Parts: sequence; C-alpha cells; structure tokens
Amino acid sequence: MIFINRTETDPFFNIAAEEYVLKHFTDDVLMLWQSRPSVVVGKHQNLVAEINLNYTRQKDIPVLRRISGGGTVYHDLGNLNYTYIRNEENRERLIDFKGFSEPVIEFLNTLGIKAEVEGKSNLVVAGKKFSGNAAHVFKNRVLHHGTLLFNSNLDELEKVIRPANAQINDKSIKSVRATVANLADKLKNPLTVKEFRNQLAGFLIAFYGIDKIHSFTLRDKEAIKTLINEKYGTVDWNYGYSPAYEFENRIGNASLFIKVKKGIIEQAILKGFGALNQTHFTGIMHRYENIKEVIKKHPLSGAQQQTLLQLFGF
Repeated sequence: MIFINRTETDPFFNIAAEEYVLKHFTDDVLMLWQSRPSVVVGKHQNLVAEINLNYTRQKDIPVLRRISGGGTVYHDLGNLNYTYIRNEENRERLIDFKGFSEPVIEFLNTLGIKAEVEGKSNLVVAGKKFSGNAAHVFKNRVLHHGTLLFNSNLDELEKVIRPANAQINDKSIKSVRATVANLADKLKNPLTVKEFRNQLAGFLIAFYGIDKIHSFTLRDKEAIKTLINEKYGTVDWNYGYSPAYEFENRIGNASLFIKVKKGIIEQAILKGFGALNQTHFTGIMHRYENIKEVIKKHPLSGAQQQTLLQLFGF
C-alpha cells in the first residue's frame, strides 16, 4: 500500500482524484484530504431533493456528485476525509465497511474517544454521528471513503443539507438525517485539525505497514483536471445523472408540476402566470441558471420572478 500526500483543497479536484487513482493506479492506496466548503451527493441521489440549492447558490458553495453510493455530505476544512483503495480477487469481500472502519476506531481510542459502528456504514460517538462511509467497486478494486467531522461548521452543514419545500417523487437513494457531532469537542487534550490529521496519518501508515509515500505528479494532475472538465465539473454529471423525478410545488394561487429526466424538464404544468406557461420551460434543465434565463425573457415584476423561482425550488 502507498500513502498519497494530498494538499489540494479544491473539491472538484479531490473528488476526481479518487476516480483517477482507483482506475489508473495498481497499488493499494491510502489518502487523507480536505476540501473547501462544498456539498457532495451520492451517485444515485437526486440532487434537487437533497440540497438547499438556493442557499448553496447564494453562498457560492459548489455542489457535485461522486461515484460512490450513500448519502449527501457537507465538506469544509474542518472535515477530514479518508480514502482506501485496495485490490481483492474475491469480489464478495470487496465491500467491508466494518473492516475499513476498525483502524479509525482504534486510532480514536488512543485519543480517549470511544467510537463505534452504527448501522452499516456510520461511525458514532455517544450516539452522535461523526462519520459516514461509502464505497465503489471497479473491476477487482474497491474505493472506500469516509468523512471525519473534526471541527466542521455544523450550522452550515444543517443549512445546506435541507432540500426545497416541495413534493418530490422519485426512486433515488435518500439521505438519512442524523444528529452529528465534532470530534474536537470529545477530546480531553485539544488538537488542531492539522495535528489530528498528522497523527491519524502516522497511525494508519504504521497500521498498514506503508513504506511508500507518493505525491501527484504533473501528469497525474493534468489527467485529474481533464476528468474534471469532462465529468465532475459538468452539469450533465452533477444534475443530469439524478434519477427521473416529479416535482410539485404551490405558493398561494400559483402552482407548478414538472417531470424531469436526466435533469431535463420533459413536462411542465404551470398555473397562475397567464401567458407564461409550460411550453416555455420544457426541454431545459431544472437548474437555477436555466430557469432564470427563461424568466428574464418575459415581462414579470420582481415579486413575480421571485415567486416563480421559488416554485421551481430556488
């Protein structure tokens, strides 16, 4: 196993780097990394149903989709992410949340924190969640990653992971809301997130007997940037990969019903806006920028524009 020393904090780079390492490295790999404020949804989730998109837009918080399943997570520099990638010929043994979590739990024990696995993939302390885990299999390799809330902004986490007040029908994987906690608040002896990260790295390097440290080369970084441009930075992946869904909302006498597939509005029924009707919104993406562009082409008051955006969940 090799340890990749990760210093990048760009969320798009960090998410793309996982797929790149999974598919282009052959060694078992351990990585620790942190991202600037961002929201990451699971591969099979409906982005619109999981996130307060109006809030993330106003705060300029990027929203992106990863290749693993599981629920939506909030990242900031107070959250430490760990990634294991390993080879396993027996495909039945590829997914092992408990096995991947055990060394993290052992490390936390050395800091006086009694943590345990709850359910299939969560880690908790005193009944409060501080880590969610997910996995993705590629051939005979598995990517397993998890979050570690250390001193993350929990108020911001609560604000961004709160979807629009609308009725959404779909078959997507839903996030399970949980009471969360920061590990920093459980420590007897205070640590900075940098100290915590360094100590965890040292523990895991010893635990796995890692003797090889790698930093991304210029070639690695260029390939990862290409993956961002072709996939992780695109609306087709982040919005368009959402499962088909129906979205229904009402504000006063105005109402909206839309059917969306691959992020595109295929059918729309809009009431309460006179000549502005469904034909103006079909064939475009259910996304703030696209809806706003249509609204700007029609003579609506500021209040009407705001109501219409809210109907669409923005």
